[in-house]
Amino acid sequence: MCLAVLAQLKEIKGNIAVADFGGLTQEIRLDLLEEPRIDDWVLVHTGFAIQVVDEKEALEMKKVLDEVAAINEEIDNART
Repeated sequence: MCLAVLAQLKEIKGNIAVADFGGLTQEIRLDLLEEPRIDDWVLVHTGFAIQVVDEKEALEMKKVLDEVAAINEEIDNART
């Protein structure tokens, strides 16, 4: 099973990019993408961008992930 995480490209230097994972930035490899551009949304698996995601789809995915995070925070707060 493959787990990929949504990120947005912020800097590109050759085949390495700085990707923003919702406030956390990390360098990732771009070897598997044809023509990545700054501000592209990508799916990242084990440090490699494996697919460019359409911006509309990426924003929908981000919205759902933000909603899940908010629900988890509510659950954690209710436990304490």
